[in-house]
Amino acid sequence: MNSKQIVTLGAAAFVAIMSLNMPASAATGVQVGASGKTYASSGVQCALNPVSGMAPLVQAGLYNPKASTSAVVSLNGTDVASVTFYNPDANVWLANGSNTVVVTLDKRTADSYTFDASLSYPNQPNMCIPDTRANTISGSVEYAASGKSYATVTPGCALNPLTGQAQPYINLFDNGAYVLNVSANNVPLTQLGPTRPHTAIFLSAGLNVISAANGSLSTDYYVRNGGSGTCTLP
Repeated sequence: MNSKQIVTLGAAAFVAIMSLNMPASAATGVQVGASGKTYASSGVQCALNPVSGMAPLVQAGLYNPKASTSAVVSLNGTDVASVTFYNPDANVWLANGSNTVVVTLDKRTADSYTFDASLSYPNQPNMCIPDTRANTISGSVEYAASGKSYATVTPGCALNPLTGQAQPYINLFDNGAYVLNVSANNVPLTQLGPTRPHTAIFLSAGLNVISAANGSLSTDYYVRNGGSGTCTLP
């Protein structure tokens, strides 16, 4: 994180952190290490891994580095990235359970950050995959526990007009006169309702999370595996 990237922290927060030099002090989305030279995310977020799909992620790297500064980022004892002044940030995809991210500047200076990516229920692929065990499958479709939506179970293959590539997809249906805000992997897509009762949702590689929210009343979730994210048209 270089100087042009930390403006959003605010001048007051920056001055307070640097003067106190406190270990792993949270500051508007990031933690600054005891050295004052490294940082990591203040918490775990769910993001789209290009291979495995939705997974837990944090960012770590150099905090306001000098041109000659470099460091190695490790996860649970294994090096995962090198960071420099020109590339000060690294994405770190977490394993299930407790994780330790270390940013090592040299033999004497290393800042450690811990993150909990524990599963919310048994046999869950990772913490970013919602619990859909209350959904029911009937034939070729899966009904949400709320009864407000349903989705096809087995992905089809079609040309995605946005990417120009053949991709796996499913169809999502409004199961009544509801207004459902549809998202895929945390990205808003469209709204279903009386005038638009269904939509096709193209899948990315790995595990995809599709949601259909009826305001604050309920949110339906579906999990689909997009494989490699590509397919062959019939």
